[in-house]
Amino acid sequence: MPNRRRRALGGLLSLLLIAAGVPAPAASLEYVGTFVWHDSDDSFGGFSGIELNADGSSFHALTDRAHLYWGSIERDNQGMIRGMNIAGRAHLKDRKGRPLKPGYHGDSEGLAIGEDGRIWISFEGLNRISLYENPDAAPLSRRLPPKQPWMNLNSGLEAIAIRDGTVHAVPERSESEDQPFPIVTFRDNQWGQTGEIRRDPRWLAVGADFGPDGWFYLLERDFQGILGFASRVRRMQLTDDGPVNEEILLTTRALQYDNLEGLAVWHDGQGIRLTMISDDNFLFVQRTELVEYRLRD
Repeated sequence: MPNRRRRALGGLLSLLLIAAGVPAPAASLEYVGTFVWHDSDDSFGGFSGIELNADGSSFHALTDRAHLYWGSIERDNQGMIRGMNIAGRAHLKDRKGRPLKPGYHGDSEGLAIGEDGRIWISFEGLNRISLYENPDAAPLSRRLPPKQPWMNLNSGLEAIAIRDGTVHAVPERSESEDQPFPIVTFRDNQWGQTGEIRRDPRWLAVGADFGPDGWFYLLERDFQGILGFASRVRRMQLTDDGPVNEEILLTTRALQYDNLEGLAVWHDGQGIRLTMISDDNFLFVQRTELVEYRLRD
């Protein structure tokens, strides 16, 4: 079944269940595998976002220094990643066509690709969501978001996902640990908000995607100092009144994986596949990992 049709049917079923007051089904998550990705290019590393196509055979991956990679994925008969083949890479540009510098203007964090193939990227520092027709083009002019209390250093727009032409964004931090994450929306160059997501102390939002089942998946991170990073994945159904039927699918141990920051959700023919990518912070003691789980309802 084509991915668009599967996504539409999954979303319709989700809405019918919500309307009928049927609780969300229990889900189980099984580990698929981990692939460590290497490349010698100076721009390689610091990955903060990832998008896969409908069958998981190709990728786009975003670094937090405004570089975008894309290519194909080699998988074995069990669907495990065996190779990442880079077909191209681009240094993202500002509206004047100049390469973005790391830091305030070039801190790229979230990646979403619409059904039309256009590329949406969220930035911290100068908080914004930019739209690129292709990786080598200058971004189209977009309105900046209104100033919010959570827009502080290293705590701006982080996780983004797109559904039916509307970009949904969650900041890395809320105003405080006891305040929920706002779900910011961006459509037709207009900013809005559709509800809030409960925030648990220490957990920060770092990646998001809409699955082919219509659910919203959120990747979160907890940095535990010398103990390293722990990760968590929640899913929920988004309604006009906010999220419902939230459940925690995965909570990892510290040091179980590296600093997972990007999330792509797709269907592998057996179930919903979660593909996550880590940010190595360009440090030799860390590494770029692709970690995959399969969800079975």
